[in-house]
Amino acid sequence: MSSSPTPSGYLRSLRPWDAALIVVGGIIGGGIFLTPGIVAQRTNSGLTLLLLWVGAGLLTLIGALCYAELGARRPHAGGSYVYLREAFGPLAGFLFGWTMLLVIYSGSTAFVAKIFAGYASTLFGLSSAWAMPLTVGALVFVAGLNLFGLRLGARIQNLFALLKLLAVAVLVVCGLFLAGAGHAQILAVDPAHHGTGFMSAALPVLFAYSGFTYLNNLAGEVRDPQRTLPRALTLGMLLVIAAYVLVNVAYLAALGHAGLAASQAPAADVMQMVFGSFGARLIALGVAISALGFCNITLVAGARVLQVMGEDGLFFRSVARLHPRYKTPNIALLILIGWSILLGVTGSYSQLLDYATFGDWLACAVGVATLFWYRRHDDATIRFRVPGYPLLPLVFVAVIACVVFATMRDNPVNAGIGLIIIAAGVPVYFIWRHLFRP
Repeated sequence: MSSSPTPSGYLRSLRPWDAALIVVGGIIGGGIFLTPGIVAQRTNSGLTLLLLWVGAGLLTLIGALCYAELGARRPHAGGSYVYLREAFGPLAGFLFGWTMLLVIYSGSTAFVAKIFAGYASTLFGLSSAWAMPLTVGALVFVAGLNLFGLRLGARIQNLFALLKLLAVAVLVVCGLFLAGAGHAQILAVDPAHHGTGFMSAALPVLFAYSGFTYLNNLAGEVRDPQRTLPRALTLGMLLVIAAYVLVNVAYLAALGHAGLAASQAPAADVMQMVFGSFGARLIALGVAISALGFCNITLVAGARVLQVMGEDGLFFRSVARLHPRYKTPNIALLILIGWSILLGVTGSYSQLLDYATFGDWLACAVGVATLFWYRRHDDATIRFRVPGYPLLPLVFVAVIACVVFATMRDNPVNAGIGLIIIAAGVPVYFIWRHLFRP
């Protein structure tokens, strides 16, 4: 298919490789450079740690396959918002968009922009006073990239994704072959750590894999979406799983399980073992690029949700307008970037992110659940269907339900406030319909 406009006015300009790299960029942020140390603290061996990363990756792959079918059924902008609206009604779609704007996308964007600022300061030897200007500057920069068409933004995003994969490759080579440690300790049991329970260890791993749904928000701009979406989601997820597992193997080879558990920044520690301070600065560059690429995708994907909500009358009508030349939802993009900057400047993003982090996976599970509705009510002819239906979607929903319940049990205050934020959208929805709908 060519770059022809869709019914909403978007241009289908994303090629299969562009789409696959969006999947990679939407998942790999700064977490893989930091999270494995936390997971090591909660496990008792390298084998257990690696099984968690492989298992969580396979679970996420199941979710990605489910979203591939959903995207093939509805190859339009909006992703989860569209699926929830059609399967469970406009209130469900609105609550997704409400939480996405208020907390999930904006909060995670501000949080990761802060990570970018920290590593950029380290890279260039800047004082802490530069943290806020760099945070705001990063958000303005990625927004500016996408005001002039997705094609330009996709080229920059491809560069970000390839550079972060290069950073991962350098880290793997250094950990496995140059750090001077033995490979025998990769699977060894660490007697100093007895573990803290499966769910406690699995939570940070699952959070590191979140973000695979972003591509579906851009489905209206993907060429030949029924063929491209399944291939891109599958290829992107396989690349992420390989990257995550190999990085953890490299950490264990270089630091051992005990050393990984004691490390606050394992990527920097491994690189410093090989190249000294230059290595630490080099990986700081990799993390900064990775963070910038993640912010780029969350803003672009979130803006498409707001634009479709505007079309439906569940957000300001002006937000539905696309730029007449570039076919980009610039008003939606500016609203999302403005709110993300406000969260970053006030510092409230961290609290909001803690309150509703589990909401992201909750939305994924509910999104996958819509597949059962589509199988019953939608007779569209599509090229791709989830293998192992209904077992695989049921497994995904059941596991994520356990994660959500475990989060609520272990952190009831933050989870409760997160639920309140979601529930607050209910009266807002009815007030909005009363004031702005005929």
